[in-house]
Amino acid sequence: MADSLKPLDRQVIVLTGASSGIGLCTARLAAQRGAALVLIARSGDVLEHLVDEITAAGGEAIAAIADVAQRKQLDEAARMAIARFGRIDTWINDAGVSIYGRLDEVSEADSRRLFDTNFWGVVNGSLAALPYLKLEGGALINVGSEVSDAVVPLQGMYSASKHAVKGFTDALRVEIEDVDKARVTITLIQPTAVNTPYPQNARNYLGKEPKLPDPMIDPMQVAEAILKAATEGGRDVKVGAMSKLNTTLSKIMPSLGDKMAAKQVDRQQVDEKPVHPEGTLFAPGHSGRVHGRDAS
Repeated sequence: MADSLKPLDRQVIVLTGASSGIGLCTARLAAQRGAALVLIARSGDVLEHLVDEITAAGGEAIAAIADVAQRKQLDEAARMAIARFGRIDTWINDAGVSIYGRLDEVSEADSRRLFDTNFWGVVNGSLAALPYLKLEGGALINVGSEVSDAVVPLQGMYSASKHAVKGFTDALRVEIEDVDKARVTITLIQPTAVNTPYPQNARNYLGKEPKLPDPMIDPMQVAEAILKAATEGGRDVKVGAMSKLNTTLSKIMPSLGDKMAAKQVDRQQVDEKPVHPEGTLFAPGHSGRVHGRDAS
């Protein structure tokens, strides 16, 4: 069904999580390659600046301020896309947040909020997008993680949410692609650790500032994989060598995978006091940054 997918310079792309990290990087790259964009995030100021940046360079983009946990807000973003551009060719569910802390210490309210964003945000975006994608064919792209298969300690609820994203995406793919035979490709992107503001945006229960374990890949590598899926389709796309290693290990040697995961506890903290432990779990971040603190 990849024959239903258009070149990027003929696509209208809707993108959640567009105000930082992978989403921001993907938005800029898609605009450079000629796509028209509907940019979704809670940080309206960052979105407006990004729209100005894209239009000043000759591109087309509009901002839709929305919380992905709210289905009605994503339905409205879809209607904005149709009103402005007449169609949706690709919808990318990228918005996500993490929590650093042991599972027996994280509050239920924080855990539920994480699932509202990471899991229900993907569900909401997918269901808002599908009626429009089915009309002319298109791509639905959900950003999971290597921990959609593997796990990482101190980010247990994040791992659980990404497992849920994979389960939902796999089931939806069967229903849409194999049962309905719709001209829609459904792809799960599974990056390894990426150098974005992800740790700084996370809710942090640790006594130290959180980080992602090395090696990290550049967000551009993930953006390229996402945009390739927008034009070529795909199923489960692992991004980065460690994603391929960790997902394979979790399947064929799970006990060894557990032991390797346990070694990641100390590698997810730096010897500094927490800077912003509340993170962006309940509030927008407004940073507008692609890279994290370790950017060269």
